[in-house]
Amino acid sequence: MTSDIEELPKAMHRLVKKLTKEMLWIYILRLLQERPHYGYEIKELVTKRFGFSPATVSGYAIIYRLVKDGLIQEQKGSESTRKYYEITEEGSQAMREAKRFLSKTMETVFDLTEI
Repeated sequence: MTSDIEELPKAMHRLVKKLTKEMLWIYILRLLQERPHYGYEIKELVTKRFGFSPATVSGYAIIYRLVKDGLIQEQKGSESTRKYYEITEEGSQAMREAKRFLSKTMETVFDLTEI
């Protein structure tokens, strides 16, 4: 995220890890909301857009799990040798549910916290 993170308490380091690398599926679905992408491109875009670098193996493992869960699918009719992935309706619904959950969590947990 930012270089300032090294100066933060260990609890903050754990929070960042939980909300980035351990929740990689949300970032992948977010990218696929824009257009289909191939695996390595997704990893590069996560780093560029969201400021953290997941391991390549982790990215592919999450992609495999998202396909298995029906949240993304291999793009039909792609003539490329690369596998392109696109978000499904189930994936879009999962994003809506995740947003509702995280919004509610932010409201209830940080209701007394000023920025």
